Amino acid sequence: MTVFQNGERIHLVDRKSRQYAVTLKAGEVFQLSGETIAHDALIGKPDGSLVTLSHGRRLLALRPTLSEYVLKMPRGAQVLYPKDLGVIIQWADIYPGARVFEAGTGSGALTIALLRAVGDRGHVVSYEAREDFARTAMKNIERYLGPPANLTLRQKDAYECIEEKDLDRLILDLPEPWRVVPHAASALRSGGIYLSYVPTIPQVMQTVEALHRAAVFSMIQTFETLLRTWNIEGRSVRPDHRMIAHSGFLTVARTVEPGLATTLSAGGGPVLLDPPPEPTSADHTEGEDDSEQEQ
Repeated sequence: MTVFQNGERIHLVDRKSRQYAVTLKAGEVFQLSGETIAHDALIGKPDGSLVTLSHGRRLLALRPTLSEYVLKMPRGAQVLYPKDLGVIIQWADIYPGARVFEAGTGSGALTIALLRAVGDRGHVVSYEAREDFARTAMKNIERYLGPPANLTLRQKDAYECIEEKDLDRLILDLPEPWRVVPHAASALRSGGIYLSYVPTIPQVMQTVEALHRAAVFSMIQTFETLLRTWNIEGRSVRPDHRMIAHSGFLTVARTVEPGLATTLSAGGGPVLLDPPPEPTSADHTEGEDDSEQEQ
């Protein structure tokens, strides 16, 4: 059984599923609408405990999932929604041991997801141009994961250059990802995956045009994901009145060997020309020259 530790970030959840983030510190007190509970009463409790505040209100004490944590953590930049984080990890095929490049770091939500996916054998390099965002992101990352040995966070502008080479995956959460595409073309290994996230169609159009111009990207796709929850209470079964609809567009592409055709077919795959068939004896009768065959 694991218990809450001093310095750990936990969430307290009320009966309406509202969550309150608390960083446990010995000797301090949590307050909610005039009621209190000492942090010392929470430290040492098992994950999933029911706790009681000073006037009798009961709350559930839990370690937050990554989705819950990113929605409550301090923000410098706007965070990616959990529905997009999961899709990015899947479509970018982030795997244990991968070398992943990310820009920009923002508040660190995507960085945390990438670090967990690459594991101890992998590594994430993240560029963030703004010092205040980088500082906030590192605090958020360390609060959730502890000091990460598999992260290199640099205060750098990805629009100017990408120093790393032979990367397996490259993920961009920037307003102008098309400016990074030429750098991505030389930074990714052949067969690597490019993915960028933007909120508007004009941004998507410029990004896809840049991917085509680079002439090393194939299988280019753009899509969005929608999340609609349902209310299930007895015979009342209906979709919720509110949903998380559009948040952003994801554009995904694969790097291929220079010189391969990257024109897209109707099915979204690369157009690859088959080699000409080998001549057979039926194609050429002994004693006939080419001029006779043409006649």
